[in-house]
Amino acid sequence: MNANITRVQAFELLKDYNKDEFHIEHAEIVENTMRYFARKLGYVEDEEFWGIVGLLHDLDFEQYPEEHCIKGQEIMRTHGIDEAVIHATASHGYGITVDIKPEHEMEKVLFAVDELTGLIGAVVLMRPSNSIQDLEIKSVKKKYKNAKFAAGCSREVIERGAAMLDWELDDLIQKTIDALKTFRD
Repeated sequence: MNANITRVQAFELLKDYNKDEFHIEHAEIVENTMRYFARKLGYVEDEEFWGIVGLLHDLDFEQYPEEHCIKGQEIMRTHGIDEAVIHATASHGYGITVDIKPEHEMEKVLFAVDELTGLIGAVVLMRPSNSIQDLEIKSVKKKYKNAKFAAGCSREVIERGAAMLDWELDDLIQKTIDALKTFRD
């Protein structure tokens, strides 16, 4: 797959529409998580594509939260970005803001890990070590069960993502922890 946009160009576009450091950091976390899954799931030749999709998935969220996954399509088309990137990024809003269903395994991974990376990040912030490196699944599961913890991270979306991938929830959580450990402290 060819994204017809470089990582550098995608990052500049992201920064044009996102000024909050939190949103930029989230985009980079999802980008690197997607790159990890591309390698692990046998899509090594598409790693750059997966990463760019991860980087751009919330392009419109900061400026257009009410039109999330809708306005992003328009912005990307204006910039001549390939329809495969547009479909993939928009599909993570399936059943929430758009009716664009995740079809490719990459789109299902994005759907599943977007919210989950945020929840795991919140768990890490509560740890004495403040590190992902010593995080175990049981710590995530304990916080996951508390609906008030990281309440903005939809458990329903995470569970729907696991089901789309035909993975057990525990497998999704563990694989995402493993992904994060490759590039976070």
